Amino acid sequence: MGDSSERSGSGMKDDLSMEIDPPFKENLATAEDWRKALQKVVPAVVVLRTTACRAFDTESAGASYATGFVVDKSRGIILTNRHVTKPGPVVAEAMFVNREEIPVYPIYRDPVHDFGFFRYDPAAIQFLSYEEIPLAPDAACVGLEIRVVGNDSGEKVSILAGTLARLDRDAPYYKKDGYNDFNTFYMQAASGTKGGSSGSPVIDWQGRAVALNAGSKSSSASAFFLPLERVVRALTFLQKGRDSFQDKWEAVTIPRGTLQATFLHKGFDETRRLGLRSEIEQLVRHASPLSETGMLVVDSVVPGGPAHKQLEPGDVLVRMNREVISQFLKMENLLDDSVGQNVELELERGGRPLTVQLTVQDLHSITPHYFLEVSGAVIHPLSYQQARNFRFQCGLVYVSEPGAGVPRHAIIKKFAGEAISQLEDLISVLSKLSRGARVPMEYISYMDRHRRKSVLVTVDRHEWYASPQIYTRDDNSGLWIIKQALPLDCPLISFGTKNIKQGLINHVVLGTTDNCLVEHVHGDLGKQLVNGVSSTKTSSSTKPHDQAESDSGTKKRRVGEELSTDGSMLADYTLNEPKIESQEDREDAAVTDHYGTAAIFGNASVAEREIEPTLVMFEVYVPSSCMLDGVHSQHFFGTGVIIHHSENMGLVAVDKNTVAITASDIVLSFAAFPVEIPGEVVFLHPVHNYALVAYDPSALGSAGASAVRAAELLPEPALRRGDSVYLVGLSRSLQATSRKSVVTNPCAALNISSADSPRYRAINMEVIELDTDFGSTFSGVLTDENGRVKAIWGSFSTQLKYGCNTSEDHQFVRGIPIYTISLILKKILSGAKGPSLLINGIKRPMPLVRILEVELYPTLLSKARSFGLSDHWIQALVKKDPVRRQVLCVKGCLAGSKAENLLAQGDMVLAINKKPITCFRDIEDACQALDQYDATEGKLGLTIFRQGHEIDLLVGTDVRDGNGTTRVINWCGCFLQDSHPAVRTLGFLPDEGHGVYVTRWSHGSPVHRYGLYALQWIVEVNGKPTPDLNAFVDVTKEIENGEFVRVKTVHLNGKPRVLTLKQDLHYWPTWELRFDPENAMWQRKTIKAL
Repeated sequence: MGDSSERSGSGMKDDLSMEIDPPFKENLATAEDWRKALQKVVPAVVVLRTTACRAFDTESAGASYATGFVVDKSRGIILTNRHVTKPGPVVAEAMFVNREEIPVYPIYRDPVHDFGFFRYDPAAIQFLSYEEIPLAPDAACVGLEIRVVGNDSGEKVSILAGTLARLDRDAPYYKKDGYNDFNTFYMQAASGTKGGSSGSPVIDWQGRAVALNAGSKSSSASAFFLPLERVVRALTFLQKGRDSFQDKWEAVTIPRGTLQATFLHKGFDETRRLGLRSEIEQLVRHASPLSETGMLVVDSVVPGGPAHKQLEPGDVLVRMNREVISQFLKMENLLDDSVGQNVELELERGGRPLTVQLTVQDLHSITPHYFLEVSGAVIHPLSYQQARNFRFQCGLVYVSEPGAGVPRHAIIKKFAGEAISQLEDLISVLSKLSRGARVPMEYISYMDRHRRKSVLVTVDRHEWYASPQIYTRDDNSGLWIIKQALPLDCPLISFGTKNIKQGLINHVVLGTTDNCLVEHVHGDLGKQLVNGVSSTKTSSSTKPHDQAESDSGTKKRRVGEELSTDGSMLADYTLNEPKIESQEDREDAAVTDHYGTAAIFGNASVAEREIEPTLVMFEVYVPSSCMLDGVHSQHFFGTGVIIHHSENMGLVAVDKNTVAITASDIVLSFAAFPVEIPGEVVFLHPVHNYALVAYDPSALGSAGASAVRAAELLPEPALRRGDSVYLVGLSRSLQATSRKSVVTNPCAALNISSADSPRYRAINMEVIELDTDFGSTFSGVLTDENGRVKAIWGSFSTQLKYGCNTSEDHQFVRGIPIYTISLILKKILSGAKGPSLLINGIKRPMPLVRILEVELYPTLLSKARSFGLSDHWIQALVKKDPVRRQVLCVKGCLAGSKAENLLAQGDMVLAINKKPITCFRDIEDACQALDQYDATEGKLGLTIFRQGHEIDLLVGTDVRDGNGTTRVINWCGCFLQDSHPAVRTLGFLPDEGHGVYVTRWSHGSPVHRYGLYALQWIVEVNGKPTPDLNAFVDVTKEIENGEFVRVKTVHLNGKPRVLTLKQDLHYWPTWELRFDPENAMWQRKTIKAL
C-alpha cells in the first residue's frame, strides 16, 4: 500500500526540536557488519499483496503492495502496519525473497496505532532458510544509523539508508477523513521511503528492528517510524495466546483502554503560556528524566466518551493515579491496565488545579467488527478513529461506502420516520419495507454537521443487489463471516408480484405527500466501479452549465468530476426548498387550465400551452451492479415527451443520454400533475438516439390521468431550412419554458468519435440544428406554432480528447426527427412481430428493427469526383437530392454483422436495388421495405464504388430488438456481457469465438488484485474456450474456491494476454443478473458460492 503523505509545512517546534533531542550515540558499525546484518534480515522480509475486499472504517476497497517481516518464526507471525492489515475484510499473500508465496491471515490490528499482525503456516515455507527479526525498541536513539528494508516503490527488495534524527516527533497527520495515529511519538529520519515500504523493518547494524516504517512526507525525504514498545506488548499477548491452543489459532484479546481523548506533547514554554504554574513545572521536571522537555496537553475530546464534559482542550495533564505522567507510553500502559476501572487525573486548567475521576473504556468496544452491506452500501457503527476525525459520538450509524442513495461519510439519523441510533435500528426498519417502497431518510455530514439533510430513498424494485448481509470479523479464521441480515419472511426478501405492486403504490403516496418536506442535496455517487481506463476512485457531480440555462431540467452526472460536499441521492430528483411567494404569485398560480396544470399562461405561446401537459422530467439511476454497455455515470437527468397515453399504458420518448441502458431505475415527474411514479424502459433503438419508457397511468390517479396527455406527433412534412419552430422544455421547477427559433440545418450528419471506454454513440443519424445556441443542457421538443411535435431536442454524449491520455466527457443537444419514433410507436400499438414484453401487466409484442450494420458518413460529391466517381452517378445523385449533394461512404462494418467482409472502408454506396441513395433515411426505408416484401432473405442489392470500379453486391441486414443488453455475469469482481454495439462498431472481435466482454471491474476484487481490467474479452479459461456467456458459466462453475485460474484475454487493440488469478467465492461469489420479459423484472441468480 502506498504510504500516505503528511501535510506539507513545518511548525516552529519542528525547527527547534533538533536542539533538545538526546545526544548522539557513537556508531561503530563497519560495512561488513551491515552486510552480515542485511544477509540475516532480508530473507525474513516479505512482500505483502493485500486486497481490501470492502471499504470499511478508514480504509477504502482496493488492492495494494506493502511490506512485512517475520517476528516469530515458530508461531508464524508477521508484523506490518495497521493500514496494511486493514480494519475490514482483507485477503493477503506474503511472498518471500525466493518467490515462495503463502496465504496470510490477519490476527490483530491495533485500534489506534499503526501496526498489525498477520499469521501464516511456517510449514508452508519449504525452500528458504530464514530467521525471525528480533524487536529492540530500546535500541533506538538519535544519531543511530539505520537501514529500511522493504518493498519500496514496488521493488521486490529495496534497502534505504538513514540516520534517526528525532524520537519525539508528533504522529503524522495523513487525512481529515481517514486513518491517523495519535497519543504516541514517532521517529523521523531522512530515508526517503515511498509507496510500498509500509511495514518495513527499520534495523540497526546488529539486525534488530528498532522501529516500524509507517509513512513519509511527499514534499521532502522525511520518513516516519513507529516506536515498537506497544508492538512488543501486543506480540507477547499473541504468543501467549497461541501457546495456549495447540492445534489452531484462536482469537486473542489484547487489553486496550481509552478515555476517548487525544493528547499532544507540548514543550514547557507552551505549557507555561497555557497557565501551568511554576511549582507544577518544577514538580514534573524533578519527577521526570533530565531529557524531558514538556508535558501532555489535551487536544480534543470525543463527544459521548468518558472524558466528554470532563476534559477540555488546553488542559495540562500532571498526574494519573497520583503518578506524574509526561510521556505517552506511560499513560497508555496505565490505561491498558485499567480497563473498566476508574482513574484519577490531576490537571492544570488555565492555572487552576483540577481533579477528575474517569472510567477507562475498553477500546475494542468502540472499534467496529461488523458491518451491513445493502444495495452496494457498507454501513457500520462509527469507529473511534472516525468519531475523533468528525467529532461525533462513537457507535452512530456510519456509511463508509456509498450506495442505496446515501453518500460517503454520512451519519444516518432517521429512516422511514424512525430514529436511528444504532445499526440494529436500521436493520429493523429495512425488515419492514417492501420492494419499490420509497421512504425518507435524514442524515448529517461532518462537512455540514449542524444541518440535517433529507432525501427520499427508493428500495430497489429489481434484484440489482443481493439481499442485505451482515459481515462479522472472525479472527480465528481470519475471515469475515457472512449471514443474512433480514429474516426470510420479511417483505424485502419474500416478494412477489403483489409486493411489487404494493411497493409502487407506496411509491406514489410518498411522492405526492412528502415532497414539501424533502430538501434537495448533492452528493457522492456510490460505489465506484472503474471502467479500466482509470483505476482511481471516482465520484461525480452535476455538470455546470450557463447561467442562462440555470433552471434547465436536463442534467448529466459524470464519473470523474469533483464532488459537492453535501452528497447525492439515489434516483430522487431534486426537490426544491419552499419558495416565498408574493400575493400576486399565489393568485397567478391559482389560475389553472383545463388540463389541471398550474403554469402561468399570461405570456405563454400556444405551443407552450399545448405541450406542457405532455412533458415529463426524468431522473435515472443506474445501479453499480448493472453499469453495462460502457455507461459513464450512475445518475442522469433529462426531459421527455409523452407520445402515448391510454388507460393501460403510457409511453414517453427521451434521448439515450438520459436513459442509456435498460437496467435503470427511473422516476418520472409530470409537468401537468404533481406526482412522481416509476418508469420502465421498454424500447432502446439500436441506432437512433432515443428510448421509450412506459409508465402505469393508474399510478397517476384519476386526477393525474386526466391532466396528463400525449403530444400530437407530426412527422410529415419534414422540417426544412428556414422553418420557424418552438423549443419547449421544462425548468427545474417543472415549469414549461419555450423559445422561438429557426432551423438552420435540418439534416446535419453527426460524427461522434468513440470514447475511451466504448459506449453508445449516435451513428448514421441526421439531426436538426437551430440558429440559436440554447446551451448543452436544455432538452425538450421542437414543435410548430400549434404545439405539434416535429422533433425531440435531445442530448448526445461525446468525449473530447486532449493529447494522447487525457479526455473529458461532454454533451451537446440537437433535434431528433420524430418520424422514426412515430414509426416504432405505430408498430407497438398495432401489434409488432417481435418478442412479447410485459408492460403494466399486459403482454405486448415489441417491434424488431432491421438495420444495415455499417457505419457511414457523407462525402461531398466534389470530393467523390476527385476519387474517380463518374459524371453519370454524380448527376444521378444530384437529381435524387439537389440539396445535400453528397454520397454515403463506408467508415466501417460492425464486427459480427452480416455486412462484415463484404463492404470495406472507403466504399461509396451509390444505390440500393438500382435506386440512388444520398442519406441515411434512404437506407432505413430500404431495410423497412425488406420486412414487407422479403424475397431476398434480408439482403440489400447495393451498388458501390470501390477503387475506381462499380460493384454490385448482395449485403445482408441484421434484425435487432429494442431490449439492449439483458444479461450480465459477475465473476471474481468483473462484469461480463456480450459485446455491445459500441464495441462492435470498432470493427473487431476476437477470432476465438468472440469471447465474453469485460465491461467493468470492482475495487478490492480478485480481478483488481491480479489485473484483469475492463476493455478486453476473456476467450479462454484454463484452456477451455469461452465464446459466449453460457460457455463461460459452464467452465467457471467447475472451479472451486481458492483455485488459481489461467485466463486468456484479448484487448480492444487486439493484443492477447494470459494471466492467472485466484478465485475467491467467499467475498466474491459468481452471480448473474438477467432480464425476464415474462414478468418485466431483472432477476438475480447465484451461480457459484460457498
